[in-house]
Amino acid sequence: MISLGLALALGMVFLFPEKFGPSGSKPLTLQQTQGVGSYADAVSLASASVVNIYTSKTVIRESHPLYTDPLFKKFFRDNTRLAPKTQTSLGSGVIVNNDGYILTNNHVIANADQIELLMPDGRQLNATAIGADPETDIAVLKVEQADQQKLASITIASAESVRVGDVVLAIGNPFGVGQTVTQGIISATGRNQLGLNTFEDFIQTDAAINPGNSGGALINSQGQLVGINTAIFSRSGGSQGIGFAIPASLASNVMNQI
Repeated sequence: MISLGLALALGMVFLFPEKFGPSGSKPLTLQQTQGVGSYADAVSLASASVVNIYTSKTVIRESHPLYTDPLFKKFFRDNTRLAPKTQTSLGSGVIVNNDGYILTNNHVIANADQIELLMPDGRQLNATAIGADPETDIAVLKVEQADQQKLASITIASAESVRVGDVVLAIGNPFGVGQTVTQGIISATGRNQLGLNTFEDFIQTDAAINPGNSGGALINSQGQLVGINTAIFSRSGGSQGIGFAIPASLASNVMNQI
């Protein structure tokens, strides 16, 4: 009889756990335990504000490596010494207001003669460098007045909302393949003494950041701008899970000063 009673009691506990648990407690449901299945809404909201940046500049270099050699220099004419060459580079930027101002890294556009933007909708626009702060590696671009129509600006997250462990997404143009999204978390905040900039207060993340991502957006799961992707720690040149972004609040303050 005792065994039968215990069996019945256990059966009641399994069938009606809410009757025997702590007062007011509720059983966990699938909705409460499962993680986020998609960040598509956040990406859709933010990606319209991320642009691909293509820059070009003309550099003058010696046309032949033997020109400076004392034995061979006399065989070259003076006008053969300097030969112009066009250098190109790529990066990313973030539209931060509807007036056409764009945040990016200073090293993306430094000394550029021409700056072209590829918009998410496929438009190709020209931009002008308004100013830059090499100390923080922030630069501000502006789209031509006639091209400011239909620009989608991003919402900047408050500095207080950024926490270690938050899910973040990096949006940019890695290796020039086109707009790409990668996911990670905030690994640390306030990183400094890295030897990257004069003034350092980086957000560290393991979201994949590669060459071409520089100047792009690091966003939270609500699609708000958390940081401007700027550098990676890597022995191979590619992402190894240690990337750095300039906090959006800092970048915004620098832009306002510029």
